[in-house]
Amino acid sequence: MREAIPDPWALRRDLLAWWTLHGRQGIPWKLRPDGSEPLDGEPLCPFRIWTAEVMLQQTQLAVMRPYWERWMLAFPSVDALAEASQQQVLLLWQGLGYYSRARRMHQAAGRLAAQGWPGDLEGWLALPGIGRSTAGSILSSALDRPCPILDGNVRRVLARLLAWPQPPQRSLAQFWRWSEELLDVQRPRVFNQALMDLGATVCTPRRPRCGECPWRPHCAAYAAGDPTRYPVKDVSSPPLFQVIGVGVVLDGAARVLIDQRLEEGLLGGLWEFPGGKQEPDELIVDTIRRELREELAIEVEVGEELIRLEHAYSHKRLRFIVHLCRWSSGEPQPLASQQVRWVEPERLVEFPFPAANARIIAALHTWLGRHGTPGHAGLELPSA
Repeated sequence: MREAIPDPWALRRDLLAWWTLHGRQGIPWKLRPDGSEPLDGEPLCPFRIWTAEVMLQQTQLAVMRPYWERWMLAFPSVDALAEASQQQVLLLWQGLGYYSRARRMHQAAGRLAAQGWPGDLEGWLALPGIGRSTAGSILSSALDRPCPILDGNVRRVLARLLAWPQPPQRSLAQFWRWSEELLDVQRPRVFNQALMDLGATVCTPRRPRCGECPWRPHCAAYAAGDPTRYPVKDVSSPPLFQVIGVGVVLDGAARVLIDQRLEEGLLGGLWEFPGGKQEPDELIVDTIRRELREELAIEVEVGEELIRLEHAYSHKRLRFIVHLCRWSSGEPQPLASQQVRWVEPERLVEFPFPAANARIIAALHTWLGRHGTPGHAGLELPSA
């Protein structure tokens, strides 16, 4: 274990030389509008960079890049984003996950459109959804300001460089000091990108390519013989497992019932098929009846199972057991949601749903393609 950065000047030199040859060049938001490389100190478009940095929270570059490209086509400016409806924003974000990021961006866009772009760390930190590392990355990327960063890639690189014996989260102040000490204040934009690229492409979590690393001669974890021991992790509890009963409720007018989640949590504002957690010793059909009664004040006949699927989040694993249902009585009310709506199945694509619902929608369309719509031509839902 070390407590001081070994030879910061040599580390900067070696990292920048490596990045010139092997870094992720051509990232569009780090370039001029014509695709050429900016000069040191040259400002770049803050809207393009802000969008990218928020999307990169919890998401790898290769995954988020096509979302960023579609976003730029739909919302080419902060004014366009501010004027969009939340449903438009969430629909475009659909599949990227952590939807609170999209809601916060939409909220911040109104403020930015009215007040302009912040020029310092404090101004960025005042915006919803922006932490210190994201703010530093935006300022160094857009304005080439000497602001350190500390995303997951950087924490891992520093933990290995120094063979730090504690989880980084317990020593954040120390890690911020190291990041600031290492920063090349003459070329912060390039240096921060190089540091992130080193973590993303060489100093990876499970199979670090130490033979390609420009910092191998300085790396305490490599010298200790097992870089994958770092960063040290806290002992975590196994993820919570829950079974969710879901009702795809159909009426006799070729419509399906959906509701919009409250503006809270990771999936706030999205639409979904109604349902909820199965209680101990409860049959899943009884779960669905109970949840729809409690959440929507309706009674349903539960029919055949449509699909079952599992979906993992960072903190829990869910099994969705989905049944077709026929609406029997009661006017649907949003007792635990923002609003409810009867919609034609072909219009479901107009609403932003959580990723797990895409397979439910596909299964519904397949079922309707085989059987038609219950209530039409005498068709009935098969019993559960």
